[in-house]
Amino acid sequence: QVQLVESGGGLVQAGGSLRLSCVASGRTFSPYQMGWFRQAPGKDREIVARITWSDGWTYYTDFAKGRFTISRDNAKNTLYLQLNSLKPEDTAVYSCAVRSSTSFAWNYWGQGTQVTVSS
Repeated sequence: QVQLVESGGGLVQAGGSLRLSCVASGRTFSPYQMGWFRQAPGKDREIVARITWSDGWTYYTDFAKGRFTISRDNAKNTLYLQLNSLKPEDTAVYSCAVRSSTSFAWNYWGQGTQVTVSS
């Protein structure tokens, strides 16, 4: 079983920045993609960004474009999300996930890290 552990969340003022990390460990399988998701109170979970492990192809949801950057360190099995120009509406629990090449669904999830952006 794969374990994902996020870190780097916190309280920041509007316009500030945070860098989130997600470390994968446990039973190994070849990752196809890893992604970042967020869920605000009373809202559905939504994808923030995802990255293809092999070639670094990225996808960003519109709200993240130009402000957030997803990256990965293959050797460390670590995923990052750089959050810049944060807005209060970015307040949410940010979770990472991983999926294999044989699955359209996201197979494993972390517990999330809280990002709170004050006005």
